[in-house]
Amino acid sequence: MAAVGAADGDQRWLVECLTATLDTAREVRAFAEESLRQASLQPGYGAALTKVTVNKEVPFGLRQLAAVLLKQFIKQHWEEDEDNFVPPVVSASEKVVIRQLLLTSLDDSNGKIRTAIGMAVAAIGQNDWPEDWPELLPFILKLIGDQSNGNGVRGALRCLALLSDDLDDTCIPKLVPELFPSLYRIISSPHLYENSLRSKALGIVHSCISMLGSMSGVYKRETVNLMTSMLDPLVEQFSIILNSPVLSPNPDDWSMQMEVLKCLLQLIQNFPRLPEAKISAVLGPLWQTFVSSFKVYHLSIIQASEDADNVGYDSDGGERSLESFEIQLFELWTTIVGNSMLAKVIAGNIKELAYYTISFQQITEEQVQNWSRDANQYVADEDDVTYSCRVSGSLLLEEIVTAYEDYGIDAILEASQVCFRESRELKQAGSADWWRLHEASLFALGSLSEHLCEAQDSGYNVRDLLEQMVTDIVGTGVHQYPFLHARAFSVVAKFSSLISKGICEQYLCNAAHAIASDVPPPVKVGACRALAELLPESNQSSMPNNIMGILSSLVDLLRQASDETLHLVLETLQSAIKSGGEQSTSIEPVISPIILDVWAQHIADPFISIDAVEVLEFLGHQECSWMLRTACVPDSSNNSDNFIKIQDPARWTSCRFTGPPDDDTQKCSSCCG
Repeated sequence: MAAVGAADGDQRWLVECLTATLDTAREVRAFAEESLRQASLQPGYGAALTKVTVNKEVPFGLRQLAAVLLKQFIKQHWEEDEDNFVPPVVSASEKVVIRQLLLTSLDDSNGKIRTAIGMAVAAIGQNDWPEDWPELLPFILKLIGDQSNGNGVRGALRCLALLSDDLDDTCIPKLVPELFPSLYRIISSPHLYENSLRSKALGIVHSCISMLGSMSGVYKRETVNLMTSMLDPLVEQFSIILNSPVLSPNPDDWSMQMEVLKCLLQLIQNFPRLPEAKISAVLGPLWQTFVSSFKVYHLSIIQASEDADNVGYDSDGGERSLESFEIQLFELWTTIVGNSMLAKVIAGNIKELAYYTISFQQITEEQVQNWSRDANQYVADEDDVTYSCRVSGSLLLEEIVTAYEDYGIDAILEASQVCFRESRELKQAGSADWWRLHEASLFALGSLSEHLCEAQDSGYNVRDLLEQMVTDIVGTGVHQYPFLHARAFSVVAKFSSLISKGICEQYLCNAAHAIASDVPPPVKVGACRALAELLPESNQSSMPNNIMGILSSLVDLLRQASDETLHLVLETLQSAIKSGGEQSTSIEPVISPIILDVWAQHIADPFISIDAVEVLEFLGHQECSWMLRTACVPDSSNNSDNFIKIQDPARWTSCRFTGPPDDDTQKCSSCCG
């Protein structure tokens, strides 16, 4: 602390006070914190914090603590118009001191301090640049251009990355021509700059392209001219970067490719009419990245045979994982397919694109573990649009059908057939993972069920492929391959209008057996989906003899279900009751109290409570269902105040509800039993 002693009095006092906030004695810490709070209201406090932050003689921990307080100080006292403003406002003279100290310290040798200073500069720049701080960008550009100052380049890039997200249409046209040469020099010089710096430079290019894209509607000619001037050198570097194969799940190995994918996505989305030949030049290297990354994804994520624990986060909190990288790839391919000019360029490779897409859609080992433990998660991930390769792949296949129509359908059917054939070969070779590719093929076709049903009517032989794929599963172990059996149930349900009645009836019987048996939860989920779709389409003669057994099994499942699975079981129960006709009425005294119990426990959940009401309607309780529906709706205009809530569900047989005197509602009395 001797060196600190040479500092001015404000610095010495502040260092002592910061040190006291770390004291083990609570009263010492409390006194120091209160002293800092009072000091924050005095002139010169911000400048003193800045001096401690940039003072390399001060211990790192205290510098870091000062930087945190400085960030808070800027947020609260810099601008009176801000929502978080706390008086007093920083004086103009003190602002000058703080800005100058921070700017000249962007090249600090400590990475964490450098980042903290960059964040402070960016926070001030968002308020003061360019009017009150015109020298900010020239200084940053000069720092970026100084190859001899590596720390300066890092600090300037970090600061510029934070600032670039807040640049507007008044400064971008002036900034890009000045900034691009410096960024391009970093991106194109792997011998001078490490990959992390090149990635940051690419990230800033991405922000600039995004901003130019948002301006293209109003300033179309100007933005297109700007982009065209940068396009050739950018595409050249994009191609070089993407030509390097993905060899590892480690984000550090493909961080630059990730930034290139983001840049290309913005280019194609915002400037769809850029010269086709120039954008086409990068498609070959892009394919190389796609194919090489699948090999790594298959080993490390799908099979989990390599170390896949490589999930990190970038400086903005975004996930850096191989899964997020592949999803970015899918989004880019979907955009390319949706671009009429580029779609023609890749038309000859659509079958291969469909094949790899289906291969990427295989269930991962992590999903197997998660879904095996939690059936609710399995149902939720199946029903919702989740962040995964399976969902992104389905969106790409959908876009292929939209863009190429019959040719796209043909490509997807052929790719599915190839994947199915490969799964059978893997099975014969003794691979334990053969089922994944089979399931992915079914999943891909199921996601396109509406298109494929129409294709069958147009002459495509979808039926034979589907029937071969679902009958091939019969006889395989349901405990060994639960997700394959679950998928087969789901696919038969979706394609029941195509698949032969014999196979549908077989799967209907299998589903009835599954919900009554000791099978893994995913299989019961698939069986419920099959029953919900197939039962209404079955006539009395083709239905299983024991509809009572189905109803009884569903009631048992109802007692075990929760959240997402409860919603599914209630839907299935509706179908079973409706299909059972008169047979369902005999089990009504057993079902009604259970359904009312479900309704009472989940009245706050509109989906489950309404499902429960609809089951009661199918049981013939229309009057009671109206009453329950009004209690489910959070509306002061309904009659829920007139509803006498009975806490014990078993006593619902004596429920009473009197509707408004001016409507036709009849008194509901003993309607649930």
